[in-house]
Amino acid sequence: MAGKDYYKILGVDRKATQKEIKQAYRRLARKYHPDLNPGNKSAGDKFKEINEAHEVLSDTEKRQKYNRFGDQWQHAEQFAGAGQGDIRRDFTRGGSTYEFSDLGSIFGDLFGDFDTGSRTGRHPRRGQDISSPVEVTLEEAYSGRKRTIQLQEEIICAACGGTGRVGNRVCTICNGSGRTVDLKRLEVKIPPGVRDGSKIRMAGQGRVSHTGGERGDLYLVVKLLPHRIFERKGDDLYAEIPVPLVTAMLGGEVQVPSLDGKLSLKIPAETQNGKIFRLTGKGMPHLGKSDHGTMFARAKVVLPTNLTEEERKLFKRLQSLRPV
Repeated sequence: MAGKDYYKILGVDRKATQKEIKQAYRRLARKYHPDLNPGNKSAGDKFKEINEAHEVLSDTEKRQKYNRFGDQWQHAEQFAGAGQGDIRRDFTRGGSTYEFSDLGSIFGDLFGDFDTGSRTGRHPRRGQDISSPVEVTLEEAYSGRKRTIQLQEEIICAACGGTGRVGNRVCTICNGSGRTVDLKRLEVKIPPGVRDGSKIRMAGQGRVSHTGGERGDLYLVVKLLPHRIFERKGDDLYAEIPVPLVTAMLGGEVQVPSLDGKLSLKIPAETQNGKIFRLTGKGMPHLGKSDHGTMFARAKVVLPTNLTEEERKLFKRLQSLRPV
């Protein structure tokens, strides 16, 4: 065997049973799992090496080839019987005796892996992406704000290291699943202009990898909450604006609410109920841009109540001047 000694990596004898190999792997995986050693690069590298060794030794066919060819078994076996003959010899390195079965194994030991861009065994896979809803007010979607949110997160069980067992017993913390649920707090930036259904990506906040790879991403799916004044259609806003009867008849100004303060709107004389005023640039911001949509203000003429005697006389006078 040339290069890496998978038996030594797992700390087992070359004659170890499959049960002994599995037990050794679980013990070491719990010790070196990246989730239990945050920020420890050497532990992460060790975890990948352990997975690599287990991937080969836990498979009977791969293990037989490995015992014969060493960690070049995926390449060296291609040379066996290909006109090279069966070259068998022993080679002592570092106090251990390795067996070579062909030229490919010898060259692999002397000069390294034939395929320098790959490693024996399974490559670490990236964790899964996940999505979670996040409720956003219209004000937050308008201005863009930072918020702290709290989410449930599935993590590796610290008691069993993700194996589901402690010794020969089922882990009582995770009930054998190897996973537990924890709460985490995240600060998220709501970008201006997000719409209902918009997705906010948070890199590296998804599910953990079961093979020591990078975590997946978290996608927050925006659920826009209804507003008491404005209705949103695309990036345009719609609202009803109360206009006193006298102002609608004689003209004047009214205050129009907006998401960044109040606006003054000039009302022409004889404005009819339901007339729509267009306020360009007073709608929602376009996502990722500096300009805004339009606000459409619909006049709702408000009739006076609790009239005084003098007001009644004036309306009667108007009635006589403008008979139906």
